[in-house]
Order: sequence, then C-alpha cells, then structure tokens
Amino acid sequence: MTNKLKLAAAAAAGALLLAAASAGAQTAPSASAPAGSSAAAASAAAPAAGREAASDEFDPAKNKRLLKISENLRCLVCQNQTIADSNADLAIDLRRQVRDQIAQGRTDEEIIRYMTDRYGDFVLYKPPFKATTALLWLGPAVLLVLVLAWYVVTVRRRRKGGGQKPAPLTDEQRREALRLLNGGSDESRGGKGDA
Repeated sequence: MTNKLKLAAAAAAGALLLAAASAGAQTAPSASAPAGSSAAAASAAAPAAGREAASDEFDPAKNKRLLKISENLRCLVCQNQTIADSNADLAIDLRRQVRDQIAQGRTDEEIIRYMTDRYGDFVLYKPPFKATTALLWLGPAVLLVLVLAWYVVTVRRRRKGGGQKPAPLTDEQRREALRLLNGGSDESRGGKGDA
C-alpha cells in the first residue's frame, strides 16, 4: 500500500512542480529571492517526484484511473509487481503511456487492450484463462499431481518390497561370492599358465 501512496504523492508533486514552473515563467523572480532559488527548489523536489512525467494538470479523477489501471498491469521487468508498485524504468514508461492515453480520452478497456496487443497477456497482472494461458493457470496443479503420484508409487513399492526377505543364496552363488571376496578369479592368480 505504501507504493501506491508513493505513486500518488509522486504524481501530485509532479503536478505541483509543473504548476510552480509555469507560474514562475509567467512572473519575474522577486528581488528578495536569491538567484537560482526556483531552480534549486525544483531540483530538490525532483527526487521526491521520482522519474515520473509531470501531468498537465492535477486531476484526482485521472490519477485515480491511472492508479487503477496501473494496478492491473504487470511490470515486465520485476514480474511479481504491478507497474504501480515498481520503480523500474520500463514500469515508469508504461505508467507514462497509460497517463498519455488517459489524456487522449481513451477508456480503461481501450488502454488495457492496447497494452495486451503490444505486450501480450503476460502484461496483465491477472491474465485471463484461455488456451494461450492454460499452462500458466494449470501448470502448477498438474505438476503437483504428478509429484504426488510419483511419491505414492514410490512409497508403495518400498512397502511392498520391504516386508519380504531375500531368497537364500544357492551353493553356486555362495562359491562365486567367496571367490570374489578372496581376490578375484583363478585366471588373475596365474591359472592360465598352468594349461
């Protein structure tokens, strides 16, 4: 929630900066203000505004729409954050695109459609369930079922085989085991040369 407040504060600060800059351009600086103080104030307020583009006017309804749309779009860099929560350069650019389209008068649906046409369903924070996203939605459940099935089969095999005693060795198997334990075959001791 704090990132949403930061975004709103950054948008408000950007709008105030723009208003102050346009007001400063219309009136001459007062004699009591030191030279460059408006530039210093603007540069001091710039980090608070982040790297956001300043809107033309401070319109709470437009900023609310921007926030609502931004919460539904995924940051393609961070992938686990919305563009409202992310400070990645791409998220900032996407927010700027959304803001521009709101200023052009497009509806929320048109803006979302533009983003999905350009970046695919992956840009949606909650992608719809359809054929192209079925693996995204069903993949974890299918993987879980496969792992559980493998586990059940393995446990059953171990229980089934664990209760039986191995068959006793035949005399021939016993002689072979003793021969191997005592140093290998007769051929390795030089038995070949006796023939």
